[in-house]
Order: sequence, then structure tokens, then C-alpha cells
Amino acid sequence: MAGPGSLRRLLRAVVAVGSDLDLSATLQRIVESAVDLSAARYGALGVLDPSRTRLSEFITVGVDAGTRALIGDPPKGLGILGLLITDPRPLRLPDLHDHPSSVGFPANHPPMRSFLGVPVTVRNEVFGNLYLCDKSGDEAFTDVDEELVVGLAAAAGVAIDNARLHQRVRDLALMEDRDRIAMDLHDTVIQQLFAVGLSLQGTVRILGDTDAARRIEIAIDDLDETIKRIRSTIFALDSAPSAPRGLRQRVLGLCEELGPTIAIEPHVSFDGPVDSVTDEHVADELLTVLREALSNVARHAHAHTVEVLVRATGGALTLRVDDDGVGPGGAGSSTGRGLRNLQARADRLGGTSSLRPRDLGGATLEWRVPLD
Repeated sequence: MAGPGSLRRLLRAVVAVGSDLDLSATLQRIVESAVDLSAARYGALGVLDPSRTRLSEFITVGVDAGTRALIGDPPKGLGILGLLITDPRPLRLPDLHDHPSSVGFPANHPPMRSFLGVPVTVRNEVFGNLYLCDKSGDEAFTDVDEELVVGLAAAAGVAIDNARLHQRVRDLALMEDRDRIAMDLHDTVIQQLFAVGLSLQGTVRILGDTDAARRIEIAIDDLDETIKRIRSTIFALDSAPSAPRGLRQRVLGLCEELGPTIAIEPHVSFDGPVDSVTDEHVADELLTVLREALSNVARHAHAHTVEVLVRATGGALTLRVDDDGVGPGGAGSSTGRGLRNLQARADRLGGTSSLRPRDLGGATLEWRVPLD
């Protein structure tokens, strides 16, 4: 039975582990408090991975950074450490080498003998395990040490839960800030830039083929590039807290986003397993190309309908954008940097990019890259 002095030390330890709302700092403080409370030389907190069969984090006390570097990768939960994973109950050993589950230590690991392990539970689910080694004075850990560390582990579970809840609150606040910034960029800044670009485009038609018109076209291209960068920022703000989305969903989201700006609702179709065969880098490139293509349609084509096709067949990913506008070479058609950028993106991926007239009027942009 723990005496008054031990209970006072436990109370101080409980207060210490609950004094911080940062999860990383809380985990480190838990290990430090467990080492102090049990008079151990070494301590660690192993955090379980989502499968709850291995360790994903290993926070240590008593082993310096140089020694940790020499040891190499942190343990994954084999041997004695794995006993508490498969059977989450306190475990006390006078000499861990004598246990049949012992697998020894890796090279450069300091020698350890006595052992005390205690699970840490958060909301009735094991979060991880406290591992303590080498009781001071070459003694074995006692039943009082076990009782104190079990009490600390209970308080640690509450502290971890509080820290995780605090993190979720902070994440929600950040999400609200991101949403507000993204909305302001989309609804105000982009619309104003787009309106300026359309106004300049009208001025180019009035000036005809003059040096001033060419300088204005360069300014329009610069505006387009600025709009693309802002849209990329908006996409990053929208996507940062979310789970990864497939290419289908991202294409549909982009077309929905651009619909009001280009005043045309694209008709979108897919062919083949576009989500499963397209890696993130190629998907990002395709979305950038699609954004440029739809922006070109809005500025230059004077189209009434737009069709978007994304196809993953024959070892290649193809984006095709059809419109019923003026077609390549028509009045106001684009010869700026946008098309060169599409070709450059295709070249980097070993693909092709082309813009050609349609038989029934309008244009077809086809951007095609190989799939690994």
C-alpha cells in the first residue's frame, strides 16, 4: 500500500501531466513523471498505431540523442514490449531477460534489467504503454511502484484525451479561418481580376494588331497566371484538412467552381478507372490543364456548350475539352502563353497536347500523358 509520501508524489505527478494542452508535450511529461515516480533510470511511452498491433511512436527518457541515433529505428512492439500490446495488463519483471518472450536488445542499446510495464487507456481504449526499466539501486520494481504508475496512467489517459480535444478545437478554428480566406479570395479577388481581364480583352479587339494590343495581351496572360495561383491557393486551403479526394471528385469540383466564372456549366464524363490509376502528381497536372482550358474557353471561344472528358485507357490518361465556339484561329482566339504552358506540362510527363478545330465548329483540346 502506498504511503502518504508516495501519494503526495503521485499527486504532484498527476498535476504535472495535466498541466499542458499540447499533445506532444503531454506525452513527454507523462514519461518523465513515470520515471520520477518509480525511481526508474529509463522510461518510454509506446503509442499504438491504428491497427493496435504495433507501436507508431516511442517517446523516451534516460537515453540521450546520440545513443538513440546509434541504436537506429525505434522499436515496433516485439518481445517484452509486445506483451502489453497483446495483453494490456501491468507487467512487472525482476529481470526481463529471464522472460521467455525476451528477444534481447539491438546493438548499441544500453543494458537494462528490471522492468515495469503499464497500459495507458483513453476512453476505454488502449492508447499505448508505459515502459520503465532499471529501478534505482539495482532493485526490482515493487508492488507500490506498480500501484503508483497505474494511478499515473489513469491520469495520463485523461490528460491525453484533453490534449487531443484541444487539438481538434484548434483544427476547427483553423478550418474556419481557411474557409473564410478561401471565400474572400474566390468571391472578391478572383472575380475582380477576371473582370479586369475581360475589359482588357475588349480593348485588344478595339486596338487591332498593334504594339499596344500585344502589350495588353501580355498583361492579360499575367492576370491569368495570377488567377491560377490564387485558385491553387484556394484549393490548398480547401483541401488541407480534408481526406484525399479522387480525381473524379476533384474534376467535378473544379468544374463546379469555375461554372459561375466562365458562365458555362461544363458537361463532364469519365472513361476507365481514373481514380485508381492516376497518382497525385499527374492528377494535379491534369487539374491545372483543365483550369487553363476552361479559362481559355471563357475568354476566347464565345462558346455556348463545353464538354469535358477524362479517360484512363490503353496505358494513358487523356483530358479532352470540346467547345462550340469560334475555334482555333477565330476572332479573339488565344495565342498566348497558356497553350505553351499546357504543352510544357505534357512534355514534362512524356505526353502530348494539341488544339484543333472541330468538324461542326469550335475546338478540341486534347492533353494526353502516359500512365506508369
